[in-house]
Amino acid sequence: MASVSEGYQVFARKYRPKTFDDVLGQDHVVQTLKNAIEQERLAHAYLFVGPRGTGKTSTARILAKALNGPGGPKVDFDPDDPLCEEIAAGNSLDVLEIDGASNNGVDQVRDLRDTVKFAPSSGKFKIYYIDEVHMLTTAAFNALLKTLEEPPDHVKFIFATTEPQKILPTIISRCQRFDLRRIPTNIIADHLGFIATEEGVKLSESAAFAIAKGAEGGMRDAQSMLDQLVAFCGEEIGEKDVLDIFGFNSNEAIVELGGLILNQDNATALERVHTHSESGKDLTKLLSDLIGYFRHLLVLRVDPNSETSDVPPELREVLETQKNLVDTSRLLSLIDLLAETDARMKWAPNKKLHLEIAVIKSIQNISETSLDEVISMISSAAGVTGVAPDEGSIPRAQAPQSPVVFAAPPKSVSEPAAAVSTPAPAQEKPAALVDVVPPVVTPKPAPTPATPAPAPTPAAQPTLAPAAPEEESAPTIVPLSGPVSGMELWEAACPRLIAARPLIETWLSAAKFLSHEGMDFTVGFSSMQGFYRDSMLRHQELLDSIATELAGTTTRVTLEVRDDIAPADPPEIEDDEPEPNAIVAAAPNADNAATPQAGAQQVQSAGADQAPVEDDAPPEPAEPDFHDDPLIKKAMEEFKARVVES
Repeated sequence: MASVSEGYQVFARKYRPKTFDDVLGQDHVVQTLKNAIEQERLAHAYLFVGPRGTGKTSTARILAKALNGPGGPKVDFDPDDPLCEEIAAGNSLDVLEIDGASNNGVDQVRDLRDTVKFAPSSGKFKIYYIDEVHMLTTAAFNALLKTLEEPPDHVKFIFATTEPQKILPTIISRCQRFDLRRIPTNIIADHLGFIATEEGVKLSESAAFAIAKGAEGGMRDAQSMLDQLVAFCGEEIGEKDVLDIFGFNSNEAIVELGGLILNQDNATALERVHTHSESGKDLTKLLSDLIGYFRHLLVLRVDPNSETSDVPPELREVLETQKNLVDTSRLLSLIDLLAETDARMKWAPNKKLHLEIAVIKSIQNISETSLDEVISMISSAAGVTGVAPDEGSIPRAQAPQSPVVFAAPPKSVSEPAAAVSTPAPAQEKPAALVDVVPPVVTPKPAPTPATPAPAPTPAAQPTLAPAAPEEESAPTIVPLSGPVSGMELWEAACPRLIAARPLIETWLSAAKFLSHEGMDFTVGFSSMQGFYRDSMLRHQELLDSIATELAGTTTRVTLEVRDDIAPADPPEIEDDEPEPNAIVAAAPNADNAATPQAGAQQVQSAGADQAPVEDDAPPEPAEPDFHDDPLIKKAMEEFKARVVES
């Protein structure tokens, strides 16, 4: 029995790669080294960088065999040649392996520098392999610099490290650097299956995948775990054995916890966290696996045809059923939240508390209403036709017609003339606003509307027009006989855009048509109203679809901000009733009317015909108050909000 134990080799040594073709998962490194040997473009120093167990030492020994083997340098060397076997065993006089952790002083490097000048004994090159080279001191690195830059022709240096950031840049610049990557999970699982077959062990596919996943890209770690499992389980190894021995989390447990979060089941999710904690599982690893699960779900949502090698077939089937439980934006925020918790848990003494908080926040994140959903809700509420606005609200401005003009629909005075001449004290405005209103002069006739109304005669009593129905004006969409382009397309697109998204009417009021060439349709905004353009960008897909429909061909709408565009005035909004100050300003003066009836007649005429009022010195238009914006009012009513001034 003793002789058997003395001759036993662990899997990590027994199945170490012997040739370039045996190196798994590092094709980019292997191919480069092969080409360099075949083309005789050999560097004097190589630096292999990568995580543990990814093949740095094995690749260095294979390179040494290719350089110093019989007839070398050549790629297709015989690994069973005695000289190659000496190099693999570390017994070659021409290949010196040095541990950088224990030989990190300047004295050891000086000794190395003195031996460099000696020629090789049997091979073509004298090769120095320094493992964990980042452990050398700064003085040792500096002592090595000159020799490393201009070594003798028969000397080759090979360095290996897991922490390249600790190596002096002057050392790295003198080497050819090769970064070895973590080996993919499916490649490790397949190799474990090969080893199990060679050893006569029955290893289930799920168990091999669980080992490979736990190795985190390190082949040596996976081989060591398989070696331990064979000693524990014998000739048959299942997934449960892997999970019990190493404390890994099963795919079923991760999928269950992820499903509970997506289904917003707080109580059961916290119960599963408690169960994992009581069973002694690593909660940090549990959170990491949960992030990986949501990452797989995100990739599957973004690219349903993606082939993810890290996902076993049974897990992919579950992901297909759960990918529609949450949208992409929530998945992104969910992963961000869990990643922040993962960073905190590494240093937190109470990891269970942080994981429970993360689970609760994740469920709240899914149930919260996003900004896009709020905008959609407001748009739906504002776009309902046939519903009169609440008392005191301002009706939405009329949709743009051809040409595009944003103006409020006219309102008729619905109060008796006697009542009009006497403003209600409750509607009193600040005195400053009353002072700037000029006296009313005799109005000029208004431009002839589409359906002109008869003007009242001066001698007749004022005739009251019927009150307009208190409902929102739906945008008028004129049917088109065929494809349109240029300004005609823009004029036809605006009503359709407002009908689909009523909230963008204010932003459209600032847009100016610029050009239409082929598939490119350009609309501009003033640099002073660039925020309108930023808001419109959220509706890029709608803009393109409507422009494409009207143009009859694929059309892309481009929104620009330019300094040569004048800022547009906001849409005009009228209240249901005349403002008291306007009524006070419309009172007759000595030059125009002598009776209240004449003053009332002027008020009625101005309201019915929308005639402009002239004055010798017209006042500057008052800056619009955002409180009066109908969209803001609608949003405040919808969410029962109020504005707090700081």
